[in-house]
Amino acid sequence: MTTLHPSPLLRQALLADATTSGAFGLLMLLAAGPLSHLLGLPEMLLRGAGAILVPYVALLAWLGLREQMHKALVWAVILGNLLWAADSLLLLVSGSVSPSGAGYAFVIAQALVVLMYAEFQIVGLRRSEAVAA
Repeated sequence: MTTLHPSPLLRQALLADATTSGAFGLLMLLAAGPLSHLLGLPEMLLRGAGAILVPYVALLAWLGLREQMHKALVWAVILGNLLWAADSLLLLVSGSVSPSGAGYAFVIAQALVVLMYAEFQIVGLRRSEAVAA
């Protein structure tokens, strides 16, 4: 497994992703009921998404604070972000939910932010240096 010294951009992208994901995860966990009414999304969907973000945030924070990281683990984070964004948009076109206008805006905006973090992480990964064997 390839180990690398993360570039400052990669480290910042991981920690920013952790911060944003943590804030949204807590919001969805603690305020799923009111958010459900506002966004027109099922309360269990919001609570479940928030719960998924808790271990994800821990992984991002741990990874972002490391002096060295495994390239494959960084790619797993990037792929996870890409899947989250794709699943978010698929949710809207699936017909399985009936979000309000605010719900559409919420899902689309968070998907775009997740894509932005994935892009920063890809660029940061490219700027990182492999650890000499």
